[in-house]
Amino acid sequence: MSYPMHRKYLIFIALCLAPLLPAASAEPPSSILLWADGAPGSEAFREVPEKTEEGKSNIYSVHHPSITPYLPDPGKATGTAVIVAPGGGHRVLCLGHEGYTLGQWLADHGIAAFVLKYRLAREEGSTYTIEDHAMADTRRAIRFIRSRAREWGIRPDRVGILGFSAGGELAAYAAMKSDPGKPDAPDPIERESSRPDFQGLIYPGKSDTFTVEAGMPPAFIAFGQKDRLDISRGMAEIYLKYHAAGVPAEMHIYSNAAHGFGYRPNTTGGSGDWPMRFREWLVDSKLLVEVKTEL
Repeated sequence: MSYPMHRKYLIFIALCLAPLLPAASAEPPSSILLWADGAPGSEAFREVPEKTEEGKSNIYSVHHPSITPYLPDPGKATGTAVIVAPGGGHRVLCLGHEGYTLGQWLADHGIAAFVLKYRLAREEGSTYTIEDHAMADTRRAIRFIRSRAREWGIRPDRVGILGFSAGGELAAYAAMKSDPGKPDAPDPIERESSRPDFQGLIYPGKSDTFTVEAGMPPAFIAFGQKDRLDISRGMAEIYLKYHAAGVPAEMHIYSNAAHGFGYRPNTTGGSGDWPMRFREWLVDSKLLVEVKTEL
């Protein structure tokens, strides 16, 4: 088969650039500790290393909570940031389809993403609790990102959180209870607000513990109809409570999806496209402004 000269030229350029493109299995960026001198409550575990489940991207034994940044190219950056809280039943962190892949997708679409490693309250032998440790990590991450907003090209009034399953619990709790920070705190990070500007709840667990009141951050909700009832029915009921309280909310129910669909780059259609719906919701909600590029 012969090609016109301009097509041959384009093919040549593509082949030359191919080795420069990042591999799909590239290592994630370096993580940043939320407490440089160690997390409060983890003093006895500072020498205990993080562990990875054999043959999986799941980790456990988290004693040094951190965020892994995925920053968009400056030409694509919108100033909006999202903390991504993976699920795993508070026993492990599922950093593959509920962490790093979404972080990269968000960065590719102009959104600064920060994948959160939080301490695990239900890991065997754990001395941590959700409220005292996992939520402390979550709120610290929100403050931390605001404290470095200028450095990362982020608007401090567009810092949200999105969580899957157990991470969805943390996202919901962060939206339910927050504080404006302590202006006189010796640690400048603690002077920042812990209130997320929006919340993404992707098949979150424990919906029966969620409370709703007027003035809460707007919510994006997505889950599968085939998920367990506390999610498939529970989150539908939470949506109605948001509506009654005047909290802006958008809900997507995928009829053929169950628990744990996460984000997988090679899955399209139905629940595979929820990240695009999330980004559209951010635009519609004036939480993300499209970057205009000249043709």
